Amino acid sequence: MSDALQKTITLLLLITLGLLLKGKFKNKDQTNGIKEIILSVALPSTIFISLMKIDIDSSMIVIPLVTLVFNFLMFFSAPLAFALFGVEKNSPTGRTLMMLIPSLAPGLSCFPFIAEFLGEKSLAIAALADVGNKFFVLISLYILAMNMFLKNSNDQETKLGGKLKSLFVSMFQEPINLLIFLAILLLSFGINYGSLPLVVQEVFDKTSAMMTPLVLLFIGLAVQLKEGKKRIVASILFFRAGITMIISAGMIYILNITDNAMILLAIVIPLSAASFWPLAHISAFNLREDSKNMPKEKRTFDLELAVLLLAFSLPFSTILILGILSSGTFFAHNTTLITAGLILIALGALPNALSKVFVKMSKA
Repeated sequence: MSDALQKTITLLLLITLGLLLKGKFKNKDQTNGIKEIILSVALPSTIFISLMKIDIDSSMIVIPLVTLVFNFLMFFSAPLAFALFGVEKNSPTGRTLMMLIPSLAPGLSCFPFIAEFLGEKSLAIAALADVGNKFFVLISLYILAMNMFLKNSNDQETKLGGKLKSLFVSMFQEPINLLIFLAILLLSFGINYGSLPLVVQEVFDKTSAMMTPLVLLFIGLAVQLKEGKKRIVASILFFRAGITMIISAGMIYILNITDNAMILLAIVIPLSAASFWPLAHISAFNLREDSKNMPKEKRTFDLELAVLLLAFSLPFSTILILGILSSGTFFAHNTTLITAGLILIALGALPNALSKVFVKMSKA
C-alpha cells in the first residue's frame, strides 16, 4: 500500500471517528469549543512553526496578492451561476451567494491536508496566501454587504468608518494573524525557529501536534445531515469547485508555475470551504432588519441559505482536497484540471436542467 493511500485512509478514519462521536457532542457549545482550540491554539502554532522554518524574502509579498486576485475573479464569476440555477442577482439568494462563493476558509478545510501531504514549506506559503484572503473576506466583503444593505433598505444611519475600524481590530486580535506577523517580524531580524529557546519550541511543537487529529474529528462532528434547500446548495458547491479549478488552471498557466507542490497548492487552497466571515456580516445586517420586522422575501440576505451552505461546504471541500492531494500529481496538469472543472460545473447545472425538463413534460 502506498504512503499516500495509507495517509488518506488514516485521515478518513479520524473523520469517521468524529461521525461516530456525534452522539456524545449534542451540545453545540462542545463542538464550538473544539473549533476554538483549533483556531486559537493548534492551527496558529502549526503555521508559526512552518513560517519560522523557511526563508522568507520580499518577493513572497506576491503570494497574498495572487490570492486576493483570485478572490475577486471568483466574485466576478459568481453571477455566471445565477443563469444556470435560475437565481436572480438582486434577490436575497443572489446577494447571499455573491458573498459566500468567493470566500475561503483554508484553516479547517485545507491546511491540515497541506501539512500532511505537501510539508511545512507548502503550509507556510499557504498561510501567507491566506493573508490576502483575510483582507478580502474581512474588508472587501463587509463593504460589499454594506452596499447591498443600504441599497435594499435605504438605511443611511450605518457609519462605515467605525465598522471598518472594528474589523481591523478584530483581525489583529486573532491568534493566527498575530503569530503570522510575529513570525515575519522575527525572520526579518534573522531569528528562525532553531534560534528560539527549547522551552518555547516544545510548547509550539506540542500544541501543533494536536491540529490534524482535532480538525478531522471536528469535521466529523460538524457534518450536518439536514436537507433544507439541498438542491441549490449542492448545485452551488459543485459550480464553485468547478469554476475554481478553471480559474486555478488559468493562473497556473499565466504565472508559469511548474513545481508540482506549488501547482497543487494553487489548486487546493482555492477549493477551501466557504468562510464564516460572510455569515458574520450577513448576520449583523439581518439583526438590523429583525428590529424593523422586515419580511424574509424583502431582506437583503437569506440567512438560512448562508448557514446551510457553510454547513455542507466544509465536508464537500474536505473530500475534494483530500482526493486531489492523495492522487499524487494526477491533477497537476491543466488539461485534467479544466476537464474536472467543466464536469463539476455540469454536475451543478444538472439538477436545475432536469427540473425544467420535468416541468415541461408535466405541462405537455
